[in-house]
Amino acid sequence: MKEANNVQTDEKSKGLRVGILGNGSWATAIAKVLLINEPQINWYIRNAEQIDEFKRLGRNPSYLSGVDFNVEKINFSSKINHIVEQSDMLILSIPSPFIKDYLKKLRRRLNTKIIVSAVKGIIPDENLVISEYLHQFYNVPMEQIAVISGPCHAEEVALERTSYLTVGCKNRDLARNIAARMTNSFVQTYTSDDVAGIEISSVMKNIYSIAVGICHGLKYGDNFQAVLVSNAIQEISRFCAAVKPNYRDLQQSVYLGDLLVTAYSKFSRNRTFGNMIGKGYSVKTAQIEMEMIAEGYYGTKCIHEINEAFQVSLPILDAVYSILYQRRLPATVMRALTAKLQ
Repeated sequence: MKEANNVQTDEKSKGLRVGILGNGSWATAIAKVLLINEPQINWYIRNAEQIDEFKRLGRNPSYLSGVDFNVEKINFSSKINHIVEQSDMLILSIPSPFIKDYLKKLRRRLNTKIIVSAVKGIIPDENLVISEYLHQFYNVPMEQIAVISGPCHAEEVALERTSYLTVGCKNRDLARNIAARMTNSFVQTYTSDDVAGIEISSVMKNIYSIAVGICHGLKYGDNFQAVLVSNAIQEISRFCAAVKPNYRDLQQSVYLGDLLVTAYSKFSRNRTFGNMIGKGYSVKTAQIEMEMIAEGYYGTKCIHEINEAFQVSLPILDAVYSILYQRRLPATVMRALTAKLQ
């Protein structure tokens, strides 16, 4: 299922022009990684004034502002259709709740492009992971869709701390090509063909990180949080097996490692969001004060609704759903949850 990247690329794919859609922390970290190996990238940033400021400062004024860029190597545009037209490979790094609105502006076809999803979320209302959404609504062949995931916080990439990424794609040659572009002295890459499992796990680990944050806010200790996380990986395993049956080793870093770093890291916005809820913030207040998207909030509702058809036992997810969407008291819900874990 998973192999180390041997950084070989076929001749046909070497000259692919790469474009980034999105301007957040993860998009900025990806740009930093790509520009180590790529001579030039295209980058769609919606706000033209932000582009001007980026060019003036040589860094993103809003995200990871400590990272310096050679802006001569970046073709910026506030017009999404221009970047799509100028790129053969598009890296999608937009929060899942906004993807539909962003892509509605498109006047260019996506089904001739290679699309790499760096989104660890799910499309609200549609209840589709990104690859399925692109395939169903934009007719992008699954062999042209890849996902990148793993225990890799943007902030640590900015600091060039050793990080690990997995590229998932049905087309293994394409997966190796993408991995080669992102391999450097501080980023190690692997490849996998488990696109669906990687995407679902990426969605669910955000939900369980909210649960860990809630417990931290409620003053539960490390002992309980460890039990919570060990039960969480079991829930991910059961749900993936029911929804997308396939052999996968959930102990690999793209699954378990991503869950652990999101559950425990100070950089985790989902953990931060949950911590605020546990301390008594309302959902709306926590969202406003964070000023960032906690993907797990949207993922909780989507996975809960998908699971109505599968009826997989997901007590932790159900607990988070009841707190976020049914306005149950966190202390009461978590107290009841303690009797269901092992």
